[in-house]
Amino acid sequence: MARPDGGPAGHRSPWSGAVLLGAAMVAGAWLVQDGLHGSPPPAPAPAEAPGVGGVRPAGLSGTPMGRSRPVRISIPAIGVDAPVNGVGLDPEGHLATPPDQDRNLAGWYQAGVTPGQRGTALLAGHVDTATGPAVFHGLGALRRGDRIDVLRDDRSTAWFTVDGVEVYPRTAFPDQQVYGQAPDPQLRLITCGGGYRKGDGYQGNVVVYAHLAGHRGPG
Repeated sequence: MARPDGGPAGHRSPWSGAVLLGAAMVAGAWLVQDGLHGSPPPAPAPAEAPGVGGVRPAGLSGTPMGRSRPVRISIPAIGVDAPVNGVGLDPEGHLATPPDQDRNLAGWYQAGVTPGQRGTALLAGHVDTATGPAVFHGLGALRRGDRIDVLRDDRSTAWFTVDGVEVYPRTAFPDQQVYGQAPDPQLRLITCGGGYRKGDGYQGNVVVYAHLAGHRGPG
């Protein structure tokens, strides 16, 4: 994303609020830009909101996998097929965003668990850039039961089932619900959303909740 003044991206984080992940404090809000390019991103349907507290039905997650970094994500329902790179913290202690020169790129928080491991894996992606819609533009159109495949470096694939999709205002982001470490393998996908205001950017974040449904290959 570009700065509100239209300049190059700064060091602000995609994560709203603040959360303790391991030893790292991740804080800040998603970057905004100077204007929408093309159609606005879809908003999550109210019926797709996760259950109370964002908890998925008990006993659904597959067997936890070993650690292996994600290299590609596929979401057939919205046409996503994109590489994944690792992102860390910027000099201010905020989680860095994926480079916005490539619209088809997702970022994985590499200090956290990998997709398929026990815990909550976090992937973020831009909703759009100065040149048009980006990798996670369609997240708000996902529905419960949709599939997310994550190819990992050990040549295994972890597949996840969507449990819910929700949009949260920047001023009321449920940190623990989104970032808290789960007792089983879960995945969160995060991007901008919640409506757009010129000069102030997107007003919230879209979050997809998913659990590990199975895997194939090593790991």
